[in-house]
Amino acid sequence: MYSVRLPFQTWSKLGKLGRREALACYLFILPWLLGFLLWQLGPMLASLYLSFTRYSIAKPPVWIGGRNYIEIFGDEIFWQSLKVTFLYTAGAVPLGVMGALFVATLMYQKIPGRSFWRTLYYLPTVTSGVAVALLWAWVFQPQFGLVNAALWQLLGVKGPDWFFSETWVLPAFIIMSLWGVGGPMLIYLAGMQGVPTDLYEAADLDGANGIQKYVHITIPMITPVILFNAIMSIIGSFQVFVSAYVITQGGPNYGSFFYVLYLYRNAFQFFRMGFASGLAWILFLIVLCFTVLTLRSSRSWVYYAGQNG
Repeated sequence: MYSVRLPFQTWSKLGKLGRREALACYLFILPWLLGFLLWQLGPMLASLYLSFTRYSIAKPPVWIGGRNYIEIFGDEIFWQSLKVTFLYTAGAVPLGVMGALFVATLMYQKIPGRSFWRTLYYLPTVTSGVAVALLWAWVFQPQFGLVNAALWQLLGVKGPDWFFSETWVLPAFIIMSLWGVGGPMLIYLAGMQGVPTDLYEAADLDGANGIQKYVHITIPMITPVILFNAIMSIIGSFQVFVSAYVITQGGPNYGSFFYVLYLYRNAFQFFRMGFASGLAWILFLIVLCFTVLTLRSSRSWVYYAGQNG
């Protein structure tokens, strides 16, 4: 049995050298603690208070209770922005997770110029969001864009209007999200390189082929990495803003009106900071719920080395 020691009990039992080491530890982490308290926890608590006020920056906040939340849930645009974001998440997250895994599997093979290809796939993740948005706006341009030109020349098919179509604008953003598979790809590669080689050697002795080793060894051993990438993808999918703001401004007919774009407009165009703070906390709770549900589901499909069963 292990007993739980309170911090002051542990401190009282430390020697002179131990206390000096503890003080040095706290001194080293002090900048991070101050940064967290001043720039993260502080603003979060302030936004929670502001979500119960009417605040327009120019005037002091006025306490109005839960009126902001009542107005939020009664706003049709709020539900439209949630619908758009949920549909985007449902499409972009599975494609992104599996696409990055597929690319990582290819980049794990011993092919000529492997380092070059890995770098090439990773480069888009460090490109400016505005530059990427402008690039894809040109790629999906209906008249002279690369995608529609390829569809016409190769298949004889007239391509859709993409960002100018209420039906096709969301699929265009989902396809565009695959541009960033390079980041998760590197994490997958790290996970694959951490798989014990003795497992593959044992499988070779049993006569397993490459596909069998991949399905029964590689995939189970990197399920923690898959879980991590899935959670990060979910969180990122609820924060889409730059591409929608630059390319469509939420149109056409609110077809790409993502949740964060709705929050931004209320905060920095209409200066309804209290209302926007309420939107931010609703977004926080939604992301928290999805994260918790994903973690709960991981008990049935994520394998950790050394666990029983």
